[in-house]
Amino acid sequence: MATPALEPDVKPAKTKAAGRQALHYRFILATYRIFAIAALYAVLIGVIAYAFVMGFYAVNASWAAPVILTATDEKSLDFREKLITSQQSIEDLKVDAAKMDSGLKEMRSHRDSLLALEPEIASAITSERAHDRIDAPALSALDRQKLADDAQTKQVLAQLDAMQSDIQKDLASGLITRADAASQMAAINQTATSYTDSRIAEVLLTDTVLDKTTIGATTLEALERQAELRAEAAQLDVAIQVAEKELTEDNRQIARLHDAIVTARQSPYYLSATGQNLLNYAFVPYDNQASAATGSPIYDCYLNMILCRKVGVVVARFPGEEQILHPIFKTQIRGFLIQMDLQHEESAKSKTVFLGAKPLLF
Repeated sequence: MATPALEPDVKPAKTKAAGRQALHYRFILATYRIFAIAALYAVLIGVIAYAFVMGFYAVNASWAAPVILTATDEKSLDFREKLITSQQSIEDLKVDAAKMDSGLKEMRSHRDSLLALEPEIASAITSERAHDRIDAPALSALDRQKLADDAQTKQVLAQLDAMQSDIQKDLASGLITRADAASQMAAINQTATSYTDSRIAEVLLTDTVLDKTTIGATTLEALERQAELRAEAAQLDVAIQVAEKELTEDNRQIARLHDAIVTARQSPYYLSATGQNLLNYAFVPYDNQASAATGSPIYDCYLNMILCRKVGVVVARFPGEEQILHPIFKTQIRGFLIQMDLQHEESAKSKTVFLGAKPLLF
C-alpha cells in the first residue's frame, strides 16, 4: 500500500506576512502621529510667534520704517515742479516790481515838476492882475482925455468944412491962386485924417482898458493851464497810490514765496529733488517720536526684532506729516520722516529699524 504525499505547511508563511504588514502599519501610524504632533507644534509655535510679533509691535515705541526717496519719485518730481514754479514766480514778480518802482520814480518826478510850475503860474496871474489894477485907472483917464480931444477935433473939422466952402469961393473969384487953394485943402484933409487916426487909437485904447479891467484871454489861458496842471497832478497822485499798493503787494508776495521756499527746504522731498546723492529716510509714527531725537543710534535686526546691530544715527527730523501702511499690521498710520546716516546701506531696505536702543536684550 502506497504512502500519501505530505502537503506543504503554509501557515508560517502567512503569519510572517501578516507580521510584516502589521509592522508596516504601525510604522506608518507612528510616522503620521509624529508628523501630526510636529505640525501641531509648528502651528502652535507659528501662532505664538505671530502673536508675539503682533504684541511686540503693538507695545514697542522705538521702531521706524525705512523709506527710500529719489529724485524720480512722483512726490519728488511734483515737489520739484512746484519749486521751479515758485522760483519763476519770484523772478517774474521781481521784474514787475522793478518796472513799477522805476515807473513810480518817473511819476513822482513828473508830479514834482508840475507842482513846481503851479506857483510860477499863480505868481504870473497875480502879477498880471496887479499890473492891471495899476494900469487900468491911468488908461481909463487917458481914454477919457482922448474922447475929449476927439470931440474938440470934431468941432475943428466942422469949422474946416465951412472954410473949405470959402476957399472954393475965393478960388472962383480969383482972390487966391490954385496953389494956395490946394495947400489949404491939403491942410484940411490932413486934419480929417488925423481925426480918423485919433478915433482908431481911442477904440484900441478902449480895448486895452477893457483888458485891464476884466479877465482877459491871457489870464484865462493861464487859469486854464493852472487847472489842467492841478488835474494832471491829481491823476498822478491816484496813479502813484495804486502803483505803491501794487508794489507793496508784489513785495509781500515775493516775501511769502521766499518763506514758502525756506519752509520747503525743510522737506525731505526738497533734499531728494535737489540732491545729487541718494539719501536714506525712515517713517516714524507719532507714538514713537520720543525715540527719534537727533543723534539717536539706529539698529537693524534679524527677523525684525532679534540679533540687532547698530547701523547708523538719526541726523534730522522733518515737521511735515506723512501717512503710510503699517509694515506689520497693514493699517494706515500717521507720523513724520527722519533722515538717517547709515554705515550699512542695505539696512535702508529692511522692513523696520529701531531707534535709541535695541528692542530686546540681544
